[in-house]
Amino acid sequence: QRLWMPPRSRAERIRALIRSHKKYDDTHQSKRMLKKTARYHHNVYVIELDRAVLKEPRFRRANPEYDPGKPCVYVGMTGLTVQQRFANHRKGIKSNRFAHQYGIRLLPELYECFNPMPYEGAREMEVELAVGLREEGYGVWQG
Repeated sequence: QRLWMPPRSRAERIRALIRSHKKYDDTHQSKRMLKKTARYHHNVYVIELDRAVLKEPRFRRANPEYDPGKPCVYVGMTGLTVQQRFANHRKGIKSNRFAHQYGIRLLPELYECFNPMPYEGAREMEVELAVGLREEGYGVWQG
C-alpha cells in the first residue's frame, strides 16, 4: 500500500485540488449555475412623475435646465422586480416622497436595456442614468 505524500510543485497541488473537487463539481453543478445566473438581480428604473412636481421648490432647484417639452422622472435602483418596487412606491412603503405623491407610471424604454445587473453596477448606473437624463433636459429626482 502506497502512503499519501503531499504534492511537490504548485502545478501538482493544483491538479490534486482539481481531482479532489471534481466529484463535488459534478454533483453540484446545477446549483452553482443557478447561483451564478441569480447573482445579477438588481435593477434601475424610471418612474414618470406628474408635472405638478414642478411646484416643489426642491425639485425645481435640482433641475435648473429643465426642458418643458420633456417629462419629469424619478430614477431609482432596487433588488426587487421593477414592478414590485413601483407598487411599493405607490403604497408608500420605503418610498421617496416625489415617487409616492407624483408617480404615474414606469418608463421601461429608458431603463430596460440595462437590467439586471450586480449591486455595484446598479448603484453606479442609477447616478449615470439620472445625470444623463438631466443633461437631456428631463426633470429628474434621484433616490
